[in-house]
This record gives sequence, C-alpha cells and structure tokens, in this order.
Amino acid sequence: MKKGLRLLIPLVVLAIVAGIWIWRDEQQKQESDTLKLYGNVDMREVQLAINGSDRIARMLVQEGDHVHKGQLLAELETQRLQALADSAAARLEAQQAVVARLQAGSRPEDIRKARADLAATEVQARDAERTYLRLRKLSDRNMVSKEQSDNAATAAAAARERVKASTQLLQLAIQGPRQEDIDAARAQLKAEQAQLALARHNLGEASLYAPIDGIIRNRVLEPGDMATPQQPLYTLAITNPMWVRAYLSETDLGRVSSGMQAQVESDSFPGKHYRAWVGYISPSAEFTPQSVQTEEIRSHLVYQVRVHVCNPDGELRLGMPVTVLLSLKQPRHESNKPCDQVADAGQQ
Repeated sequence: MKKGLRLLIPLVVLAIVAGIWIWRDEQQKQESDTLKLYGNVDMREVQLAINGSDRIARMLVQEGDHVHKGQLLAELETQRLQALADSAAARLEAQQAVVARLQAGSRPEDIRKARADLAATEVQARDAERTYLRLRKLSDRNMVSKEQSDNAATAAAAARERVKASTQLLQLAIQGPRQEDIDAARAQLKAEQAQLALARHNLGEASLYAPIDGIIRNRVLEPGDMATPQQPLYTLAITNPMWVRAYLSETDLGRVSSGMQAQVESDSFPGKHYRAWVGYISPSAEFTPQSVQTEEIRSHLVYQVRVHVCNPDGELRLGMPVTVLLSLKQPRHESNKPCDQVADAGQQ
C-alpha cells in the first residue's frame, strides 16, 4: 500500500505541473492574440446658440435632461419679429393685387369710356370746324372781325388734336398695360416674397431645437437674459455613440485598422463588456499624455485611436478610465453598424 502511494504521489504532482503549464501556455497565447489599450471615455459636445438677438422667453430643459432631435429647447420673445412678418405679409398682398391688376389689363368699362370720350371729342371737333367755316365766310365779307375768325380757327385746330389724343387713349385702353410695367411688378412681387420668407425665417429662428439626441450638460442662460448668436444657451453632450481616446504604440500600429471590433471594460462595472469598434487612427505620432496610464514608457511615440463604444444604459461617463480589448484574429476592415442597430452581445 505504501509502495503504491509513493508511486501515485509523483504522478499526481506531475499532472498538476503539466496542467499549470498548459493553462499558462493558453493564457499567454490568448494574451498574445488580444491587444489592450488604455484610455478615457470622451464625447462630442455642441454649443447650442439661438440665431437671434432678443430676450429669452422660455428655457424648457435642465442639466441632465435627455433630449431628442427636433425637441424644442428654448424660445425668444417674438412680438417684434411677428410684427415684421405681418408687415411683410401685408406688403406682399398689396403687390399681388398690383400684379393681378396689370395682368388683367383694362376693364371693359374703361374701354367703353375711352370710346365715349373719343366720340364726344369728334362731335366737338366737327362743331368747332363748322363754326370756323361760318366765321371765315363772314370775315371775308367784313361782317365779323378778323380776330373772331382766327379764334374759331384755333378752337377747331384744338378740337382736332383732342380727337387725336382721345384716339390714342382708346388704343392704350385696348392694348392694356405695357409688358415692362408687368415685368417690373412681378420683380417687385418676388422681392416682397423674399422679404416675407426672411421675416418668417427670423421668426422661426426665435425657437431653439435639439439638432441631435443627447444630454444637456450645461444651462448657460435663463429666461429674461438677452440672447445673441455668439452666446450659447446650452451645452449638449452627444452620447450615441461615445468614444474612447486611447493610444497605440508604433509596434502595434500594423496590427490594428479602422473598423475592427473591440470590447471596452471599466473598473466601475467589473466583468461587463461594452461593444465597440475602431473608428479612427491618427496619421501622425505624438507623445503619450500624462493622464493616460499605459504599460509602455510614457516618452514613447504613440498614435491616438478613437474607439467608438455603445453605452445603452448610460453607465459610461465622460473622463472615465477604461480598457479597450482588441482581438487580433478578426478580419481587418470589418464593417460595423450603429449601436441602435446591433445588440451589444457583451451585455447579455
């Protein structure tokens, strides 16, 4: 029995040593196939300013509020802008009436009046001509003065000219407005339409809408403050997707490419992985920032890498230190989809 135990114990020890050796070999193999990068969570921010200069009437969201694209965030007082829009609309309506009048041409009543005026001047001209002929005959017999005959001649000539003028007025009434006048009225109508569009645009600019989904980080102004296009009202943090600012050493540069799948770990949530992918690799080298902890010497040149990461539960925060795990066995240039289209397998 004792002899059997003496033979069994070395075999057990040998098996344990072999198991440990195999386990360590597998661990080293896995580590050699996985690249670790260290960085911090970052996100884009938008300074939301309103494109108008007036007093703020309403601020509708607070710091920390989640907002969606197109959501109303703030409004200015609009009395002045509304008055300008109403004035532009009234001028446009008046000019539309002018264009319609010119395009319609002369009314039938105007033409009939012109014809009646022409007939009246013709009657007056014939009467003046007859008067002149009678006085001229009497003047030849010295029965009236020469002055009376001359005055009658002048009146007859004036009557004939009035007939010509009435004839031209009738022709103008029949032909209607000049094409140049219509074109000028149309051009003025376009100018009034542009003025109304500008007034309504300025009125619309008195409202501030969220350009993208995100979280309000800062509320800079309050109702009653004067807003200008240069002064932001809010700071909006874009949270989908977030990204990690990490740094890649020169020796690993050839093993990583944009589009590679990755996983992100955080000390705040041990054991939880967040789906990620390499979005950008800097074309130029730089020295590692002092705030980044790496296993390499800080003075080595590195390349900045932006790793986009899905954060559906809002657990990752700005500035949080994280570890990026990159599998070097995956195909290069693997395509990726946005976070809201592909489930995060690491969170299941």
